Amino acid sequence: MANSYEPFSIRIDVRIGDVDPQLHVTGAAYQQYADHARFECVQAAGISVEELLRAGLGPVNLETTLRYHRELRAGDSVEVTCSWTWSGGKTYRVEHALTRSDGELSATVSHVSGLLDLTTRKLVADPAGEWARRAADPTLLGLPACLQV
Repeated sequence: MANSYEPFSIRIDVRIGDVDPQLHVTGAAYQQYADHARFECVQAAGISVEELLRAGLGPVNLETTLRYHRELRAGDSVEVTCSWTWSGGKTYRVEHALTRSDGELSATVSHVSGLLDLTTRKLVADPAGEWARRAADPTLLGLPACLQV
């Protein structure tokens, strides 16, 4: 399933704790911005992470790629998008674009993710179906509403 929808986005202000001595945002902060956007997207879709965990499921990142394009500095604000792509297998991709308020792309963060069965410690076979079943608005996760059961 390709992602042909408007991605979820949030605006984040760079805090002084997010920067290095040169006042550049650290790599760890870029990843935290992406994680925060993904969590906000899941919540906006109507999914309770607490209920997901009680059901014995936990989202996991299997691979993360961070690409820098333009520096992000103290005092900047950044729009972080969250776009999900589903392959039909056990994994899916979540792509984040981090864009400064002046319109310049600062970085991209890309994850290969899965949904872990916390009992068996194995990836579930149909993560798209599991997410869709729990979502009030699965379209925010790049899923068609028809996947809900």
